[in-house]
Amino acid sequence: MDKQNRKAVIAGNWKMNMTPTDAGHLLDHLIPLVADAGCEVVVCVPATDLCVAVAKCSGTNIHVGAQNVHFEKSGAFTGEISADMLTDLGVEYVVIGHSERRQYFAETDETVNKRTKAALAGGLKPIVCVGESLAQREQGVTEELVRMQVKIALNGVSADELKNVIIAYEPIWAIGTGKTATADQAEEVCAAIRKVVGELYGEDAAKALTVQYGGSMNAKNAEELLSKPDVDGGLIGGASLKADQFAIIVDAATKG
Repeated sequence: MDKQNRKAVIAGNWKMNMTPTDAGHLLDHLIPLVADAGCEVVVCVPATDLCVAVAKCSGTNIHVGAQNVHFEKSGAFTGEISADMLTDLGVEYVVIGHSERRQYFAETDETVNKRTKAALAGGLKPIVCVGESLAQREQGVTEELVRMQVKIALNGVSADELKNVIIAYEPIWAIGTGKTATADQAEEVCAAIRKVVGELYGEDAAKALTVQYGGSMNAKNAEELLSKPDVDGGLIGGASLKADQFAIIVDAATKG
């Protein structure tokens, strides 16, 4: 991490886990464990947990994020949630384009772009996910694919808006599989993300961009991954559901 130039962010993606009651218990446990964190701490919770999370985290150093946002302000979109609805609750961040959204719910690069712009217009900070499948990595197209995903996701996003964007590199083959990209693999792709952002917005903007690694980051491997200069934090899945494990990752980012 390069804390002199950009913010380190550890964000937990709870996915479809935790009832509101469970969420309250987990946050009660987590809040004191990360109270002295030297990085930004975010919990991205299911929609049903947002009210509990915002209430519990009020007055603490933990920020609350959602896991999806629609690209229209309102309308006949049954089951969707708008940026205005989220910000009115007190939500600050939102995960966009996670591979599970792409794989199971027909998310595309184009809808990722539309959601990103809607999130920014609504006052949210998007965590935009990019990453390759195992087949694509084996075909040697990782960098080309990630460059394309970043370019499309940021199409129409201004340099000023970019200051509120986080990009998370999530190799699909390492999400929920227990497999993790090596620290060198993570650094290589995070650096490539920063490079393409530099081409689009200039070196100063690229230097200020927070780029996370996601993909089975856990308490054991976080320190090594976060030691890399272009890895500015993590988007944490399973380990974010255990307060003590998540706190170890936050501590690694604090020390890094």
